[in-house]
Amino acid sequence: MPRGYVALVLHAHLPYVRDTEDEFSLAEKWFHEAVTETYIPLIHVCQRLNRDRIPYKLTLSLSPPLTAMMADNLVQEHYRRYLERLRELAAREVWRTRNDPRFHLVARMYQDLFESIYRTYLAYGGNLISAFRELQDSGNVEIITCAATHGYLPLIGLQREVVRAQVEVAVNNHRRLFGRPPMGLWLPECAYNPGDDAILRDYGIKYFFVDAHGLLYATPRPRYSIFAPVYTPAGVAAFGRDLESSEQVWSAQEGYPGDFDYREFYRDIGYDLDFEYIKPYIHPSGLRLDTGMKYYRITGKSNYKEPYVPEWASFKAHTHAGNFLFNREHQINYLADYMDRPPLIVCPYDAELFGHWWFEGPQFLESLFRQVAGLAHQPFTFITPSEYLERFPVNQPATPCMSSWGNNGYNEVWLEGSNDWIYRHLHHAADEMIRLSNQHPEATGLLLRALNQAARELLVAQSSDWAFIMKTGTMVDYAVQRTKKHLLNFWDLTRSVKNNDLDPEKVQALEDANNIFPDINYRVFASR
Repeated sequence: MPRGYVALVLHAHLPYVRDTEDEFSLAEKWFHEAVTETYIPLIHVCQRLNRDRIPYKLTLSLSPPLTAMMADNLVQEHYRRYLERLRELAAREVWRTRNDPRFHLVARMYQDLFESIYRTYLAYGGNLISAFRELQDSGNVEIITCAATHGYLPLIGLQREVVRAQVEVAVNNHRRLFGRPPMGLWLPECAYNPGDDAILRDYGIKYFFVDAHGLLYATPRPRYSIFAPVYTPAGVAAFGRDLESSEQVWSAQEGYPGDFDYREFYRDIGYDLDFEYIKPYIHPSGLRLDTGMKYYRITGKSNYKEPYVPEWASFKAHTHAGNFLFNREHQINYLADYMDRPPLIVCPYDAELFGHWWFEGPQFLESLFRQVAGLAHQPFTFITPSEYLERFPVNQPATPCMSSWGNNGYNEVWLEGSNDWIYRHLHHAADEMIRLSNQHPEATGLLLRALNQAARELLVAQSSDWAFIMKTGTMVDYAVQRTKKHLLNFWDLTRSVKNNDLDPEKVQALEDANNIFPDINYRVFASR
């Protein structure tokens, strides 16, 4: 038996930003960037590990809005054209920098990267769900789900029907896309509300994650701290986030991504180069944007930046992976002396950190798995939560406390002066959705379509992203507009349902514009 286990967990999520009217939507560009910089690079990492028969285990949470966009034909086509513009820019950059070896090397790196991403994208016909299913079927990657639209359950779950709907839609969506039910569910923002575990159990969910204090302040206090899961009153396992490994990766001051040899995120040729040259590759309005091509390294804490050196950055990613390995081994050795079972270190991160924010993040992950596999001794074993529960089916019963992984650990990011106004509207709309679901248990035809669309509009309005954006002050107008738009769509539909004057063309237009969850059934909101 190994001396300990490490569970690496990546949570991949973006809000539903499909745009039928604007191919150059700034919000949909979030998806384009994440596919290019995170999702396909992660697929490449796993494919190389599988090819080389490197033993590894990775738990990957793919949120339903993200998978819905990956599977959507319109979004796929928008992304293909985005990637083709990027390839064209990279080719021009290789030519432009031909006499400057410092930047030419980096331009060639980007060209190779974008070409490999393009080949992968075409190989799967633009549908990355197929690639992730392959990884799932390899047995090394466990794919789990999240709440339907990443709703912040402790705040939108005033009515229990809402939590049930978020979970049921997510589980159904996952089963449809991945061919099997999810074993685990990532609670949006790691936000746990005691009692939600009973709903997770009803839909076959075996485990979820909480932040460290969610487990440390559980009732009763857990015997193994955060180094083993507990079973909630409903019998679902709650795994706690490890603080030490989290700090090593996340910390802006001490974390690996801040190393001076890594790529500087905030210097992009979209801002640096001559306007007429870069114009075809930024927003058609002339608004300068990140292109994804960045030629400088962090260098230091001032604005002075030096050219990026890929070789140095790769070496540093390898070194940091070795340091992470070293620290986990010592952490496990220390803990093992005080525990009567092998300690488990749970390391969850936002997936978009790896590649998008931290360009070398995928290299770090691949090096970590390869270094552990290459050691003569076995410092620890990578494991998924479901495998851990198979090996250790007996765990302490306890109730985690209400918690999240937001600032200060509770609700204040998603409930404060900038965003508190949304909840009365969300709760009021949920009341109406529940009432209509109960009133029309057997709707058919146009009424069925209208109620299904009302459910979609409400679910999208419940996304935690809008409240988060309002709090952080980035693209606030967009977040406010999206919240209001989906609620107005909801009330237009439900008003027509009550007045029995549904317009087929209006229903069709909303179905076309907001088509998330094509097989949704509004009865998920019905009282039980």
